Amino acid sequence: MDTREIRMTNLFLQLGLPADEDAIARFFLDNQLPEEVPLADAPIWNEGQRQFLREALKADDEWSLVVDALNESLHEDAVKARTAR
Repeated sequence: MDTREIRMTNLFLQLGLPADEDAIARFFLDNQLPEEVPLADAPIWNEGQRQFLREALKADDEWSLVVDALNESLHEDAVKARTAR
């Protein structure tokens, strides 16, 4: 069992987003962020989502691990572009 996937699913549910595997994959593809845009400052979030993400990152608990994974996934294209130079 992939526990990371389960936690990502729970994070999406917590954020009020569709949480099935296809919806999560589409979200990552459709919402890639520039490297300089911090996760919680992205325009894709409403204020409640931003607050949750900021608090999760500060808490340094199990939520922070999955929020870090979310951050990496949403910046993946920008990192690939930078490292391909």
